[in-house]
Amino acid sequence: MSVSVLRTADAWWVSTPSGAVRVDTAAATTAALLADRAAIDAAAREAGDPVPVRELDLLSPVTAPCRVVAQMTNFASHVRDSGGDPETVPLTFFRKSSGSISGPHDDVVRPAHVGLLDYEVEIGLVFGRAMPVGSRLTAESLAEYVAGLVITNDVSARDVQLPKTQFYEAKSYPTFTPVGPALVLLDAGELKRFTDLRLRLWVNGEVRQDMTVADMIYLPLETLRALTRFQRMDAGDLLLTGTPVGTAISAPPRPVTMLAALLPPNIKWRLFFRGQAKNPKYLRDGDVMEAAIATDDGALDLGRQRTVVRYA
Repeated sequence: MSVSVLRTADAWWVSTPSGAVRVDTAAATTAALLADRAAIDAAAREAGDPVPVRELDLLSPVTAPCRVVAQMTNFASHVRDSGGDPETVPLTFFRKSSGSISGPHDDVVRPAHVGLLDYEVEIGLVFGRAMPVGSRLTAESLAEYVAGLVITNDVSARDVQLPKTQFYEAKSYPTFTPVGPALVLLDAGELKRFTDLRLRLWVNGEVRQDMTVADMIYLPLETLRALTRFQRMDAGDLLLTGTPVGTAISAPPRPVTMLAALLPPNIKWRLFFRGQAKNPKYLRDGDVMEAAIATDDGALDLGRQRTVVRYA
């Protein structure tokens, strides 16, 4: 049965039907908490005095520093919207700084030099044990490595990302990875329902993204088998698994793309960003983003994240 773990500045909590129960642990990091499973289970049995969850000032349940790895264009709908072919898209990774991790209700702060701020709701896999390079994963052992799931928002500065043709800076500014509210710990049987999860994101109440994991190209087992060829992951590390269609950025029509390829890079990007600046879907000062991930029947529910965009 899933267990939803919450974090505040001074404690870890388990969300129960009666409220949040404090976990009796000295753990200061996500990795240390996951090693103290007995304390988590005791709190899940409501071995303590519950308090209303709404009274807690929640932080990210994934603590920094840690490794943050992310997958590129891993939903078929997003690949098509970007002008690609889902049948040929490779399994590709990039890194984000863990300094970008923020809480589920913290403001997302746009740096002053960024003009095109975008959103990407994603499922985060949180590791429960070390996965050294060369680890052999099977469908049966997957749950031994993936302890649980979190809501993440892979906030992106598109006008930094695209001209530099690299993702690290554009996705690593402070507050560019809101995480939580809960770290939902799953058993092996529950992890099999991964493809039933639905990702949704709203901006100012308008639905922007709404898609199930059935649209995902590379599922966790295939992803981790590829990742372990070159990247070690440890307990408490985070893997973002891609976002569906509905982000602000969209590929221009193919004829426009072909013509732009003939232009010098500085002119091409100037024209592209001039057009993108007219797109009202990019995030503005004061915009409210909400994200939710759950199965349609509510059996698995990662909670709801709410963040407000602020301009530096």
